[in-house]
Amino acid sequence: MHIYILGICGTFMGSLAILAREMGYQVSGCDENVYPPMSTQLESAGIQLDQGFDVKHLNCEPDLVVIGNAMSRGNVLVEEVLNKGLAYTSGPQFLHDHVIKDKWVLAVAGTHGKTTTASMLAWILEFAGMKPGFLIGGVVNNFPFSARLGDSAFFVVEADEYDTAFFDKRSKFVHYQPRTLIINNLEFDHADIFADLAAIQRQFHHVMRIVPANGKVIYQGADKNVRDVIAMGCWSEQAIFSTETDIEGEVNWQAELLSDDGSEFIVHSQEGPAAGEKLRLKWDMTGKHSVNNALAAIAAAEHVGVHPAIAVEALAEFAGVKRRMELYAEVNGICLYDDFAHHPTAIATTLQGICAKVEGRVLAVIEPRSNTMKMGVHKDTLANSASEADKTFWFMPDELDWKMQVENGSCYQELDKLIHEVVSEARPGDHIVVMSNGGFQGLHGKLKAALENSEELISNV
Repeated sequence: MHIYILGICGTFMGSLAILAREMGYQVSGCDENVYPPMSTQLESAGIQLDQGFDVKHLNCEPDLVVIGNAMSRGNVLVEEVLNKGLAYTSGPQFLHDHVIKDKWVLAVAGTHGKTTTASMLAWILEFAGMKPGFLIGGVVNNFPFSARLGDSAFFVVEADEYDTAFFDKRSKFVHYQPRTLIINNLEFDHADIFADLAAIQRQFHHVMRIVPANGKVIYQGADKNVRDVIAMGCWSEQAIFSTETDIEGEVNWQAELLSDDGSEFIVHSQEGPAAGEKLRLKWDMTGKHSVNNALAAIAAAEHVGVHPAIAVEALAEFAGVKRRMELYAEVNGICLYDDFAHHPTAIATTLQGICAKVEGRVLAVIEPRSNTMKMGVHKDTLANSASEADKTFWFMPDELDWKMQVENGSCYQELDKLIHEVVSEARPGDHIVVMSNGGFQGLHGKLKAALENSEELISNV
């Protein structure tokens, strides 16, 4: 069976391609944004990538076309599929029908932290010897690929609330029918498809409605927006996690921070085999958001039989996810990081984490690239989200039709000018965090080269 995937380099679709290849299908696909790490991962899996969208790509006469949610009517390949009457489906529907229909699905949902939390959970189950399957929207450093079928009844999936396809406007996660559901947090996002926060909350309640009574909903107790979803009705077992102490009702999983940067903390459990125990975790992750992610993953793993002490031991060896505060390079005494920021809250929490950990200055280089940020929905809170950084460099190209007032930084319309100013500002001991949910026009490599060739930096090392 030959499967052709439209939009194959998206984080979900790329991972789906790897699963289909592992199942023995012939897999190929195309995209207009082909860049690492997903492109290199697909190529190493033996999956053919076609650049751009051209009707000739379908000359291979696939048995099934899987259409990514970035594809819309008017796309030449979408029109070709419809005109020729080719068999087609969505990515989430393919995942359900061919991979997870008979699995115990552990789904990780929420505005922030889905990729990292799903990665933590998959690694905990792997460490415990459970050989889970998983599909994660990123490249996990503990695994060679972002997806695999696994060899057990358990499957971990990053559960996105974005819509499924141009022909199916339900959120992707309703296809997954989870038995264990994590809701990390909830904010307004995806303004291109949701009118307001209430519309997103309805989608979260839709997926919560299909969790069985003997399943479990694990949620962030300090998040009012999540609690409002729970209040709409929950028919399953519940577990609350939080790093906060002033939560109404009982908190089942709580963290006691031993370091401000979140790199060491104690897990307090009020349920399961570790009830009353204090489990100490020292790891390489930073930020309170990472601690909350860990609590959620530990609670979900406990639901399928992993003792929390084993989960804590596993997280001590968790190696993170590519493009989540990943150290990209060290150049002339400067650390250059790559981070997949897509929302003001994600920017703020990430910068808070690194600022609490390092001693040198933190310079943030940010591209407001998500559809929501491009629309200017967050323009009133975006500038302040980077307040923890010592200086911020914003890339604001001409196509953005809104302006932002910044106090602790500057805005640039030209990438070369931005790079020049960052290099001029940088000095040994600095930490430069590049934040974008895309390729940023190759800025990471260009900035690394410019830092390497700076005569002033070289002379100061």
